[in-house]
Amino acid sequence: MSRTSPPARPLIAVPARFAATTSALRHAAEVNARALIEAVWRAGGEPASIHPAPGDAAGRLARFDGVLLPGGGDLAPYRYGATHTHDSVYDVDDVQDGFDLELARQALRLGLPLLAVCRGLQVVNVALGGTLEQDMGGPEREHRHLVHPVAVRHGSLTARATGEEKVEASCYHHQRIERTGAGLAVTARAADGTVEGLELPGATGWFTAVQWHPEDTAHEDPAQQGLFDALVRAAGDRR
Repeated sequence: MSRTSPPARPLIAVPARFAATTSALRHAAEVNARALIEAVWRAGGEPASIHPAPGDAAGRLARFDGVLLPGGGDLAPYRYGATHTHDSVYDVDDVQDGFDLELARQALRLGLPLLAVCRGLQVVNVALGGTLEQDMGGPEREHRHLVHPVAVRHGSLTARATGEEKVEASCYHHQRIERTGAGLAVTARAADGTVEGLELPGATGWFTAVQWHPEDTAHEDPAQQGLFDALVRAAGDRR
């Protein structure tokens, strides 16, 4: 009686984030949030951290079935044409910025399934010519350490993935979309008008972006886990 191996999990590229201090490793490191990785794994994907480096992003993506652009520090304001930098801008890394922007452009060009989270949403927006509000105005206005309701547009990929048109979103950001990039459509908003979701109508592959961190509550909220499930499902369908 022959035995067949189970199908390989779809391989999901997750750009690593530079970390200046990681005591357990004794050196600066490249990391990804465990909650994010676990959410991809629960969805049936094989998450693989990839090294941020300049070069052939399209070639490096050739062996992957999908991409997850995670959260992180701020993009350098010059990347979206700003001539000044707000005092609150933090953890800017030029190599990281260049890599993430090119990865986003190439993933969209190649039609690779792409889920962009928090900074990831901002990266895609800037990659397509959009701009960011560098600071939302301090603790009384920023969306840090905050879980709040977000309205999701009916029929959007985000609504289909979450199964909801209103979700409880765990946020940690002090910046937001100012002008949307070319072709992008707003698919979710907070009560204060902050853009919380973007999609690209007519994209050749599955793509959605959320300004919040679905990985924070995905282990207990099926709506948030649904975003990772949809990414991995689209990645598997591409094979």
